[in-house]
Amino acid sequence: MSKVTPYKDSNLGKKEQVTKMFDTISGDYDGLNRVISFGIDIKWRKKVVEIVGRKNPDTILDIATGTGDLAINLAQTKAKKIVGLDISSGMLEIGKQKIEKKGLNSTIEMVLGDSENMPFEDNTFDAITVAFGVRNFETLEKGLAEIYRVLKPNGTFVILETSVPTKTPFKQGYNFYTKNILPAIGKIFSKDRSAYKYLSESASVFPYGEALNNILRKIGFIDVKDLPQTFGVATIYTSSK
Repeated sequence: MSKVTPYKDSNLGKKEQVTKMFDTISGDYDGLNRVISFGIDIKWRKKVVEIVGRKNPDTILDIATGTGDLAINLAQTKAKKIVGLDISSGMLEIGKQKIEKKGLNSTIEMVLGDSENMPFEDNTFDAITVAFGVRNFETLEKGLAEIYRVLKPNGTFVILETSVPTKTPFKQGYNFYTKNILPAIGKIFSKDRSAYKYLSESASVFPYGEALNNILRKIGFIDVKDLPQTFGVATIYTSSK
């Protein structure tokens, strides 16, 4: 898998580049997400909450939580404690403001940290989620192994990630949109012109479907399933430990 980075001419590693990128676009991120996905990302997150809620978890970790959209939605599961982890302090700051407004401070804690080296004990969480974050891991297998480590036995792990439609005409439409429209929207509305180009490029080379299923199985996850969403432009992956 080729390693796509936000800034081609940077001497920084992918992790540092991703941190810089999200810090820069944090103020624009929520609004642009709604525009870029036509608001469908809200429906996908609701599906993740539904899946996680079936197991009635007490503790949930939302990795690459960003501005906290999924962490806030996960409060509907009635979990006692939700931790949102992200490497970008800029994104977390926006998330903290949203959590404060919704009166969820006692339930949701936002933590600055690296998904590939997490500050949690083994077997800590009943459920772990990652929405649109695994493709930003510097080393995918290392990040997934860390998730496996902190997930409790029989715990639920759910990934929501972009994928590439395989059927005509959705495949052609998706390719045109991600290569032409998405970067143009980012260029017009975002402070960082490289960011949305990176987001579309990283989605196009990231393993999806059975390829990602096999990586999860290799790490040790069981009951691995993929659930394509909206003609395959995104996929929800469910697994357990």
